Amino acid sequence: MADTTGTKGSTGTTGSGDHPRKSSWKYIGPGIVVAATGVGAGDLVATLVAGSNFGYTLLWAAVLGCLVKISLAEAAGRWHLATGRTLFDGWASLGRWTTWFFVIYVVIWGFVYGAAAMSSSALPLQALFPDVFPADWSIKPWAILCGLVGLVFVWFNKYDVFEKVMTVLVGVMFVVTVYLAVRVTPNLGDAFAGLLPVLPDEEDSILNTLGLIGGVGGTITLAAYGYWVNAKGWTNTSWMKVMRLDNRVAYITTGVFVVAMLFVGAELLHASHTAIASGDKGLLDLTRILETEYGTATAKLFLIGFFATSFTSLIGVWHGVSLMFADFVERYRAARVTGEEVARGDRERGWPFRVYLLWLTFPPIILLFQGQPFRLVILYGVLGAAFMPFLALTLIWLLNTPRTPREWRNGWLSNGMLVIAGLLFVVLCVKQVWDQPWSEFF
Repeated sequence: MADTTGTKGSTGTTGSGDHPRKSSWKYIGPGIVVAATGVGAGDLVATLVAGSNFGYTLLWAAVLGCLVKISLAEAAGRWHLATGRTLFDGWASLGRWTTWFFVIYVVIWGFVYGAAAMSSSALPLQALFPDVFPADWSIKPWAILCGLVGLVFVWFNKYDVFEKVMTVLVGVMFVVTVYLAVRVTPNLGDAFAGLLPVLPDEEDSILNTLGLIGGVGGTITLAAYGYWVNAKGWTNTSWMKVMRLDNRVAYITTGVFVVAMLFVGAELLHASHTAIASGDKGLLDLTRILETEYGTATAKLFLIGFFATSFTSLIGVWHGVSLMFADFVERYRAARVTGEEVARGDRERGWPFRVYLLWLTFPPIILLFQGQPFRLVILYGVLGAAFMPFLALTLIWLLNTPRTPREWRNGWLSNGMLVIAGLLFVVLCVKQVWDQPWSEFF
């Protein structure tokens, strides 16, 4: 194997000359984290809407989306393990333009996302405990509380505790979504038919299908996966088999969430021609429908799952993207940064990590009271749409050149999946840019 590191990491990880670790369920962790972070309330709504509009027709697209994300996360993890370097260090080797893109992206994206994540986590809490705060305060106190709890939790806990909490919340998500899927009694014949690649016979069906493939679980957290792999203590190629198993578990878990919610949309909404609101508030609409159909207990259970879904995304971004920002800063304080440094846990105690944590928490609180600036929201949408093609195309570049040891460069399957992902996200990016109200921007 390629000799990438030769020292011990914080968890006893040794050089790549060691025997490969056997794939084992006992090692699973970063995959659970990336699955929990990548699937937010907005993703569940998108899947529900797809089910309500098209029934089971786009089930194949949801499954294909998970396969695309497997290839992206595997590529990011493979880069970290095969080279011993972090993904940002790889980006920096491609030129200064990558640095400028990343900095502008994380500053604007973090500002707007922070408010969205806090609001999403607050919605189910307000519905579960409507009398805690006055009604005219709306969800703002809950949103601020969620942001502060996320800040304190990530600030004072290293990766090990973070992973355990995420695993518990994923368990809650899993139980709730599977329970709902069973409760609505899916038509398994129609569901299996939905695995055939057929497009709905409606206007813009191609773009809607591409949006479903690319949208679920597709965020900057895919890039953060390699950092969580290192934080787990996996820093060299002896962990490659373990990482690949972990990554598959991540997107099988994501697939369960997606398929379960598509079942709910197909059976509960499509059959009755019931529409729900777009965005996170669509899940509150679903709560009311569940209460009418199945009773208060089921509705409250769903709200608990809704909160788990939203809060895992919040603390996942608070931790993962802060690690990436810290790596960006360290890259310009040292000639090269390595996965071993992430594994030691020093980044989670450093000031760059904590500065970005504060950026994700306090400035977005202003948006909760003043609303989101129009121009900033447009830039947020454009940069967010551009990140996924940026990730796919740079991974193709990094993993097909001498930057990666020959043994671990892309094969035909990896290249094929990354090319498909890149083209998919380029199309979605162009559509997102095209759809922005640019005439009102200037």
